[in-house]
Amino acid sequence: MKVIPAESLQGIVELPGDKSISHRAAIIAAIADGTSRLDNFAASADCTSTLDCLSSLGVEIRRDGSTVFVDGVGKFGLKRTDAPLDCGNSGTTMRLLAGLLSGQRFKSVLTGDESLVKRPMSRIIEPLEQMGATITSDDDKAPLTIHGRYPLRAIAYHTPVASAQIKSCVLFAGLYANGETSTIEPSLTRDHTERLLPLFGVRIGTDGGPASKIRYIKGTSRPTAAELTIPCDISSAAFFLVAAACLPGSELTLPNVGTNPTRTAILDVLECVGAKLSPRKDAELRGEPTDTLTISGGLDEQEAPLVIEGPAVADLIDEIPILAVLGTQLANGLEVRDAGELRVKESDRIHSITENLRRMGANVTEFDDGFHVERSHLKGAVIDSFGDHRIGMAFAVAGLFADGETEIVGAECADVSFPGFFETLASVVKS
Repeated sequence: MKVIPAESLQGIVELPGDKSISHRAAIIAAIADGTSRLDNFAASADCTSTLDCLSSLGVEIRRDGSTVFVDGVGKFGLKRTDAPLDCGNSGTTMRLLAGLLSGQRFKSVLTGDESLVKRPMSRIIEPLEQMGATITSDDDKAPLTIHGRYPLRAIAYHTPVASAQIKSCVLFAGLYANGETSTIEPSLTRDHTERLLPLFGVRIGTDGGPASKIRYIKGTSRPTAAELTIPCDISSAAFFLVAAACLPGSELTLPNVGTNPTRTAILDVLECVGAKLSPRKDAELRGEPTDTLTISGGLDEQEAPLVIEGPAVADLIDEIPILAVLGTQLANGLEVRDAGELRVKESDRIHSITENLRRMGANVTEFDDGFHVERSHLKGAVIDSFGDHRIGMAFAVAGLFADGETEIVGAECADVSFPGFFETLASVVKS
């Protein structure tokens, strides 16, 4: 895929449904009583992996455009399959299903593509084994063989890092535990699971404190079918927001973007660097706030580098690749620290970011846990996506304000989260 410089971006951007919410809604709907309707379901390859795995477990799923109908089999209705469940490239699929499958009375195997089987799974294996499941792995990596147990033991689990995937995994397993299961986080993470469960009739509780201690009771918690519309994905919106902010004269409108408070740190960053962002409140979509976002081109001159570190990293973990591109356009650049988690994503994102920035002529320093990039005049280059969707999309944006042509090798990886990304981007480019 080749990208040429743009003068500005103009128009309306129709974004896919939120990937994080789509995964979770499909999983809960699968074990609900009755048929659920999920509108604006993410068309991404990752979410398709979740649907395919659920189908293999005996759940009937029908797609009609962006609407997915899930005929729930009930809490105890999943069926054993002898074939491994292929999670593709989706760590979310693997980690969330591991929680669900740990409470079944049968053995399951979860595997994935070449990238996914290299990603560590110890952070979910540990709590699930504490709850009574037996999990065998290849040095804490997939394939995971899960010997389920019912009932599981209820635990109070302190997550070692801020991770919505770990939290959700434990909570899904807690549906099959013989008591009250709680998770205690070091800092608040995205709360889509907690918002979705009550929509499906599952009562949960929280202490309301900053640690986000969440509980639900097995035995009285049996999901029932629901209908919901999934907001558009703010992590997909981030690429267009950054692109428009960096190109003077741009004006983009992005309707129905999910603005869950645990996901809006990207908007805070953009406002901090002077982006002209105008949110307009839309109706809440079944527990999730949404906004129509309008952004105009132009950034303020900053007196110091933009620094992302500490708890802010968890809030921005998906957006750091595109923020690295933003950093090349800031007067004093960008520094990211405490982001070692990026090394075990779909690629080693710290290396992927710094390598590609260097190819485009940026002055960048790589750290064990992050990087520093200075304001740079970018040049078109051959970019390696490293098979990582967020890397490929981020550097396509960089190509819009680089001198000369930029080629993204392996651009098809964008389908993991945003099928049609390059077509959507091209539709708003003014040259």
